[in-house]
Amino acid sequence: FVMIRKAGKLPGDTIKYEYALEYGTDTVEIKKDFIAPGQRVVLLDDLLATGGTAQATLELLNQVGANVVGAAFLIELEGLGGRDRLNGLPYAALMRYPA
Repeated sequence: FVMIRKAGKLPGDTIKYEYALEYGTDTVEIKKDFIAPGQRVVLLDDLLATGGTAQATLELLNQVGANVVGAAFLIELEGLGGRDRLNGLPYAALMRYPA
């Protein structure tokens, strides 16, 4: 288990990925050297809505050399385009609700 958090919430050296929001930017980060290049990982998050954070997290995982094999979410808010931003990555959601 490796946490990826919003900027400033992890101690020590991190690798960051900045992404665009509708009115600005945000950043996600991961602890440096926690994932080995080629390591198979699954993205697990609580919510898939517009997919912006999920897409940024996937970019960060690719940046550190991870082999992302799938994603899982507790909740998907359907109709907001989140699944489209996963670029065909296999994913599952425990619950789905219309947005």
